[in-house]
Amino acid sequence: MAARLRSADAVAGSRIVGLGAYRPARIVYNDEVIRSIDSSDEWIRRRSGIVSRRFAEPDETVVTMAAEAAVKALAQAGVAPGAVGTVLLASMSHLEQSPPAAPQVAHQMGAHAASAVDIGAACAGFCHALAVADSLIRSGASGHVVVVGSEKMSDIVDPTDRGTAFLFGDGAGAVVVGPAHEPGIGPVVWGADGEQRDLIAHSGSWLDVRDGAARWPTLRMSGPEVYRWATRTVPRIGQQALDAAGLDVQDLAAFIPHQANVRIVDGAAKALRLPPHVVVARDVTEAGNTSAASIPLAMDSLRTHGAVEGGGHALLAGFGAGVTYAAQVVTLP
Repeated sequence: MAARLRSADAVAGSRIVGLGAYRPARIVYNDEVIRSIDSSDEWIRRRSGIVSRRFAEPDETVVTMAAEAAVKALAQAGVAPGAVGTVLLASMSHLEQSPPAAPQVAHQMGAHAASAVDIGAACAGFCHALAVADSLIRSGASGHVVVVGSEKMSDIVDPTDRGTAFLFGDGAGAVVVGPAHEPGIGPVVWGADGEQRDLIAHSGSWLDVRDGAARWPTLRMSGPEVYRWATRTVPRIGQQALDAAGLDVQDLAAFIPHQANVRIVDGAAKALRLPPHVVVARDVTEAGNTSAASIPLAMDSLRTHGAVEGGGHALLAGFGAGVTYAAQVVTLP
C-alpha cells in the first residue's frame, strides 16, 4: 500500500490584519492632462468624476511602490517581514515579463524566505489575489500573506489618447492577510469572458514593436461598451458575493469597488440598493483609476478619513481587462 501524503494543518479562516498605501507625491490635475487632448476639466469631471490623479516619478516603479505599501501594511499589522509566507502582486503595468515583479517586492520588503507570485487580472487583480491569499491561509500553506496592488499606469497610457489619458493614475496599496478563528474574507465570486478581450487592450504586441509594425504599445479602451458591461456585472457579482457570505446589504459598513469612474461606482451602488449607512468609496476623484491598486488605496482612504471603523463588513468588487471580474465581502482591519 502506498504511503499517504500528509497535508498542512488547516485553519478556520483568514482576515485582513494590516493595510498600507503608497501614493506618489506628484498630483496631476485635469488642467494639465487636457493640454494633450481635446477635452476640458468640466467634461472630465462630468464623465468620470475625476479631479486629479498621482503620477509617479522615474525612480518610483511598480516594484518600489509595492514594497513601500507592503512595509506600511506589515507595520500596521505588527507582523515581521520574516513571518510572511507568500507575497502576491497584482499589476498590469510592470514592464518586464521576466523576471517577475513579486520576488523583487518580497526582497525589498525584507521577506527573503517568502514565495512570491505575480497575478495578472488587470483591474480585478487585487480581488483575485485576495481570494488566493485566503485559500493559502485556510489550507495552512502560508502563515501570513501580503497582497499588493501596484500600478504605474502612466507608463502604459498614451497621454494624447482622449479615451484613456484622463482616467488613469499611479500608486500602490497592500494588505496583510493572517489566520483567524472565524472567516474574515468571504467566498469569492469570480470569472472571465475572453470573448470580450478587445474592450480593454493594448494597441499592439511586442512582436509588432520588434517587427516595426507598431510603436510603444499603449492601453486602449472602448469606453461606452466597458461602461455598459461594468454596470451590468458589478451589481450581479456584488449580490452573489453577499449571498455567498450569508449577508445582506444592511450588514455592510462599506462598498469598495474598483475605482474605474464615479458613474460606474454610483450606478453599482444604486443597483445594489445600498442603505444610507453604507459608505461608498469614491477615491477615484482624487486618485484616478489605479487599476489593481484602486481597491486597497480606496480602503486606505476611507480609514485615513475616519469614514469606516475596523471590524465592519465591506463589499469589494474588481473588474477589468480580459474581461475579468471578482468580488468578495471582507471584515475591515
